[in-house]
Amino acid sequence: MDTNESLAPAVESILAAARERPDPGGAVSVTPRDFPGALAAAEADGRTPLIAEVKPTSPTTRGENDDDPVELARAMVEGGAAALSVLTEPEHFGGSPETLRRVREAVDVPVLRKDFLLSPGHLDAVEADAVLLIARFLDDLPGMLAAARERGFQALVEVHSRGELREALDAGAAIVGVNNRDLARLEVDLGTFERVAADAPADVTLIAESGISTPEDARRMRAAGADGLLVGTAIMRGGLAAVPGNVRRLASAEDTADEDDYDT
Repeated sequence: MDTNESLAPAVESILAAARERPDPGGAVSVTPRDFPGALAAAEADGRTPLIAEVKPTSPTTRGENDDDPVELARAMVEGGAAALSVLTEPEHFGGSPETLRRVREAVDVPVLRKDFLLSPGHLDAVEADAVLLIARFLDDLPGMLAAARERGFQALVEVHSRGELREALDAGAAIVGVNNRDLARLEVDLGTFERVAADAPADVTLIAESGISTPEDARRMRAAGADGLLVGTAIMRGGLAAVPGNVRRLASAEDTADEDDYDT
């Protein structure tokens, strides 16, 4: 765990809650849907590979979304999302393992569990196709990665710097997400992905996370080497009725380079 720089108070609060979370007991066993394969299939179909996020709320957004998560997920897939991300952190993001279970039963695309998972036992709360492992918060990233794979999960290892990228690669990560949000100041810089991705080997699946709001942003991340884009707020904006169109605008970004970006 990188402790060289203090975290934003909101992030510290999330971590404190995660440390107190009990292990559910009993290891799960998952037969996952192919997460990288779904991204590649979307690209082959002419779509920007989007991982659309079901996010009821978060410390960096205003208000809550009260739409049914299952209906939101279906709308995202209807709009062309290659995969979904579902928040399961309850105290700060309004998520739950039960929400992920319902969503995964309702769609046929891979579903990523997004949470602050700090111990192998945390993995056992619910079956998913992939889990998020945040390199900065794990004292034993190789051990956590091995525990995820033993259960059948694919693992998206999140990094924010070149040093964390090296740690992820040394641990054996095959899917790496680069978070454009600095967890110390909660500021977003799309240049983060560009800087970190330049050091990633070609055989790693790269995901750009945070701050992607417009087709222009999507094209920028793709040009920098992103195999997939994880987008939450820009897709959820406007509620359920707007979700399919929001996804389509970003999923067709590479086909509309000459069109005006939509207003965000």
